[in-house]
Amino acid sequence: MLHYELSGKGKENLVLLHGFMENSDIWKFLEPHLSTKFKIIKIDLPGHGKSDNYGEIHSMEMMAIEVEKVISELNLEKIHLLGHSMGGYVSLAFAELFPEKLKSLTLFFSTFLADDEEKKDQRSKSLRIIKDAFKHYVNAGIPNLFNPNEKDILEGKINFAKETALSTDNSGVLAAVKGMIARTDKLELLKNLDGKILVLTGKHDSAVNTEKTLKNIPEKTNIKSYVLDCGHMGQLEKPEICAAIINTELLHDLPKYLVF
Repeated sequence: MLHYELSGKGKENLVLLHGFMENSDIWKFLEPHLSTKFKIIKIDLPGHGKSDNYGEIHSMEMMAIEVEKVISELNLEKIHLLGHSMGGYVSLAFAELFPEKLKSLTLFFSTFLADDEEKKDQRSKSLRIIKDAFKHYVNAGIPNLFNPNEKDILEGKINFAKETALSTDNSGVLAAVKGMIARTDKLELLKNLDGKILVLTGKHDSAVNTEKTLKNIPEKTNIKSYVLDCGHMGQLEKPEICAAIINTELLHDLPKYLVF
């Protein structure tokens, strides 16, 4: 069973799935701003945080099945599912496998599009660097996930993200990369999925192609998208704004001081 943490006493179940080289701690700046109407379930994905490594490849589908086991263990019938980056890919796999359990799906600085060949090649090349020079891989890569115009004021959070990444088991990191290389396109899923779909993106996101993602969002009344003035790490860069959007869109809780 995957490691998970619970907080809040609300009636609406919000499951948070972190991204690559992250764990449940990554939500600590966002969580205080989320509505008290939520019961929050933070899950450590396989090979990350306090969850065990499951093998050489962690496919998105395998991770989704493990997430569902937690949902069943907690006897949750309907959930709001939010996934950051890789967690978004797992959320899409969950939506494909267990659509009846979803109340809403939030792609949080993630995409439903498959990697193009260039991105797959980048991921493949990263495997050797992760094996041989993991600390360099983290220290060089993590700062690029943040808005380049605000790196000075975000230094503390960048260091926090580095520390979180460096605490991740190396074998879990490698298994996740292999799983992301193999993931499939989920555009057709989005076209046919019922329930609220929320897409949060960053104007300066270097990990996800925001322009391409927004351009391919199906024109459906149940899908709402936002572009924020940040990089890939909205939960660290703009936690108050992200939480206000989530509260407003999923619960119709209007923010008291933020205007979109």
